[in-house]
Amino acid sequence: MFEGPKEKAVKMARQRDPFWDFVEKLDDGPFNCTFCGYKFAAATSVSRIKLHLSQVRGRGVAICDKVPEDVQEAAFQAVHGGNKRHKTIASSSNFNYDNTISNTPQEQNNEVDNLEGDGGTTQAADKMDSALERRLEEFDRWLMEDDIDNETGVVQPGAGASSSGGLTGNTNETIGDPLPTSSTKLVGRAFEQNTNLIWSWLMDDEVSTIGIYGMGGVGKTTMMKHIHNKLLERRRISHCVYWVTVSQDFSIKRLQNLIAKCLDLDLSSEDDDLRRAVKLSKEVRKKQKWILILDDLWNTFELHEVGIPEPVDLKGCKLIMTSRSTRVCQWMDRRYEIKMKPLSESEAWDLFKEKLGHDITLSSEVERIAVDIARECAGLPLGIITIAGSLRRVDDLHEWRNTLKKLKELICRDMKDKVFRLLRFSYDQLHDLELQQCLLYCALFSEDHEIEREELIDYLIDEGIIERMESRQEAVDEGHTMLNRLENVCLLEGAKQGYDGYRYVKMHDLIRDMAIQILQENSQGMVKAGAQLRELPDAEEWTENFTRVSLMHNHIQEIPSSHSPRCPGLSTLLLRGNSELQFIADSFFKQLCGLKVLDLSHTNITRLSDSVSELVSLTALLLEECRMLRHVPSLEKLRELKRLDLSHTWALEKMPQGMECLCNLRYLRMNGCGEKEFPRGLLPKLSHLQVFKLYENIIYGTYRSVQIAPITVKGKEVGCLSKLESLRCHFEGYTEYVEYLKSRDETQSLSTYHIAVGIVDANYLFRRSRTIFLSNLSVNKDGDFQVIFPKDIQQMTIYKCDDATSLCDIFSLIKYATQLEFIWIRDCNSMESLVSSSWFCSAPLPLPSYNGIFSSLGVFYCYRCRSMKKLFPLVLLSNLVNLEVIKVFDCEKMEEIIGGIRSDEEGVMDEKSSSSEFKLPKLRILVLKGLPELKSICSAKLICDSLRIIQVENCVKLNRMPICLPLLENGEPSPPPSLRKINAYPEEWWESVVEWEHPNAKHVIRPLVKFEKLRYEMTVPLI
Repeated sequence: MFEGPKEKAVKMARQRDPFWDFVEKLDDGPFNCTFCGYKFAAATSVSRIKLHLSQVRGRGVAICDKVPEDVQEAAFQAVHGGNKRHKTIASSSNFNYDNTISNTPQEQNNEVDNLEGDGGTTQAADKMDSALERRLEEFDRWLMEDDIDNETGVVQPGAGASSSGGLTGNTNETIGDPLPTSSTKLVGRAFEQNTNLIWSWLMDDEVSTIGIYGMGGVGKTTMMKHIHNKLLERRRISHCVYWVTVSQDFSIKRLQNLIAKCLDLDLSSEDDDLRRAVKLSKEVRKKQKWILILDDLWNTFELHEVGIPEPVDLKGCKLIMTSRSTRVCQWMDRRYEIKMKPLSESEAWDLFKEKLGHDITLSSEVERIAVDIARECAGLPLGIITIAGSLRRVDDLHEWRNTLKKLKELICRDMKDKVFRLLRFSYDQLHDLELQQCLLYCALFSEDHEIEREELIDYLIDEGIIERMESRQEAVDEGHTMLNRLENVCLLEGAKQGYDGYRYVKMHDLIRDMAIQILQENSQGMVKAGAQLRELPDAEEWTENFTRVSLMHNHIQEIPSSHSPRCPGLSTLLLRGNSELQFIADSFFKQLCGLKVLDLSHTNITRLSDSVSELVSLTALLLEECRMLRHVPSLEKLRELKRLDLSHTWALEKMPQGMECLCNLRYLRMNGCGEKEFPRGLLPKLSHLQVFKLYENIIYGTYRSVQIAPITVKGKEVGCLSKLESLRCHFEGYTEYVEYLKSRDETQSLSTYHIAVGIVDANYLFRRSRTIFLSNLSVNKDGDFQVIFPKDIQQMTIYKCDDATSLCDIFSLIKYATQLEFIWIRDCNSMESLVSSSWFCSAPLPLPSYNGIFSSLGVFYCYRCRSMKKLFPLVLLSNLVNLEVIKVFDCEKMEEIIGGIRSDEEGVMDEKSSSSEFKLPKLRILVLKGLPELKSICSAKLICDSLRIIQVENCVKLNRMPICLPLLENGEPSPPPSLRKINAYPEEWWESVVEWEHPNAKHVIRPLVKFEKLRYEMTVPLI
């Protein structure tokens, strides 16, 4: 049987770790404690034996009550990295804990100097195994993590040992987020050996710097992504893991910004690189046991110039670099390095099959051709993946044969050229012009940029790559389908989904280089996005054949009158993200008469050139976040314009002239331009609008004060937009909103809506696609509110509606809102409960398939409701299966979060809801602050196995936490594996008053508790 590194480590640990002396192996396989007779499973690790002997509770292992004091203390030190519990250890003990074998960095580096990561040699494997043997104890602790994670116990913050002598500092700090990786199984002995070797270095405190180099497409980044994600599960190796993609557009300032972003450090107030480096270095030094991964490094630099401390000076900290350049990896002293080489033929074939799909059966003849195709990919994973992806659904023998013929005809100068030609072949195999154009458009963004899908699709619609359809939603769906197809053939990568719910795609830099090559054929385009330009490219670089030019995300400061490129066929010009750009001369646009898409978003221009008025072919004019913009010329001649974005142009003081002539406009986002009301009579002239988003003005005052200046719109005029699909607007009052409801086509269904109703005097956020915000309305004055919410509402935000005693007063048909996910209530001083039990009992059920009121509710936020006494009645508790977040602040009369059973409820409590135990399976966050009368969270017991954060402050009458902790086999409680931290204040109240359901629960969760006040909570929910 083959023994991998982990199996060997187990075997060696059992041979050499002295704690095995305190158990004896029984005939039937298990182990027996020699002191108390406790039985361990046959597959147990020495880590569980140490925990048993150390008498550390709450770790998923029964404790030994007969262990001698000296052995107990030695086991405790083994678990806690050498930290003593007793003052001394009995001198008579013959136990020797210090049996770690170590080598100097130089000795170890000599052993692996020639190990380049090629899986084809036994010598490399032997040397790797030798390196692993020298760190038996580190591997034993790694095995301990597997042992605890995979059984009933949990790893407590602050507990256990590490290669740096135990966890210290803030172990509740967020370690990092997993990076998206391909679902394709990684194959090859080289991959396994390289991964294991890097792991052995990561667990060695003598190793501070690791370099991984090899040609593009060989798998460096992919391997490191897997290691990064595994590190997130191994907090004993590192408390914080930071991933920074550096790319070719390197500068000291940019790298500082990328690292600062990882640390949540704001460097925007500092322009001097040296001062920025000092700030960054101080922040990094506050962290303990960090790992910084710099991916795709092209340049050398001095660490101190950026602000990265020398890892060798900080025990347990490490720097890892990936690069195509040997020189870059060798620039650091005391480095350990690996060269990644292409896959062997057999490994290439395994990867090809993996990507093709195990569910696909090839005929013997097709399989022979497929093996040859895999061989033609020269062992390059990127080439293999893209070629296999393009053939995934091909079952025709002739097509397979033709593919092999074309690949053999590729004449390549070198390996880099081979990669490019393989990728170009995959591009050609798309056989779809729109799909190819979509891929080329992705290359207009900066290298390694995560492209928001909806933003990209908007461009594709503007360009006409996505053909005009009946509705915008149909066009958006087509765009997502195209991107999915490009992901499926591995020409795009799916990137992470942001906290905002948006989805992203990303382009491998080699595929981007290939796409740029195609764009540059016949001088069709110029792409210098993110190239650190400070000036516009010289006139001789602009050619008449250009169709697309991307200069996004540079540092261009002005475009003087000397620049007037003659590019009559130029259809797209992207200058967004040049935040230092303040001036564009009129002459610049004079000879760009064919321009269709002009994006100047996120620039600092103060005026839009008058010559833009003459760009009669323009279909998209994008000026989002041009916060200094004060002048926009007349738009009267721009009758082809379909998308106009003037959002967040807060300095613009009047509406552009000629907007009434934009008869083809389908998409309009803008601020109020200094107006309090959107001009009457304008919307009916924009009858083709599919998207209408009207944002409030933000006025910045002194001392960072912010004033909201909303712009209202007439309900009847919005209602007449028969093609509208997406709406964001503000109605002055309830009457205008009712006018909108009466005026609109009843068959019309908005896919998204963000509607504010009433006087708004505070900032607010729309966190879901379909949201209504009510502000400063009176139930009695404004009449019946039962029609105010659509049934498909997802977020309900209620602010200063003082005479409503519950949600039933505002929305009597709330039972029909089956998609309601988010409720935010603030400053509603007459509201006593969310819904009353009596109302719940009397209201008829909507449909037999109905899941129950609030069955979709995920987030509830209640802030400063002075009369609120109870949130949910107990009768509703069984419906809250999707509830993830409860936050309640400054409700001075709040007595119960979930009310007990009262006499008026007894008749309606069914068998399920009258249970003394309820599950809230998705509850992650519970925050209670400033509730001086709170006596109970819930009268029933609560099982919350997903709970991550509990924060309770100034709730001094609360004496019971109804949360049941999971029980181990021995009946002892254990925190849910998800639980990260508990904030409690004041300390004396928590320690002397609060009790949990299990008498030992308080002791078990003690390492997770911090006694500190909560940070200032924003008045808008950020969930």
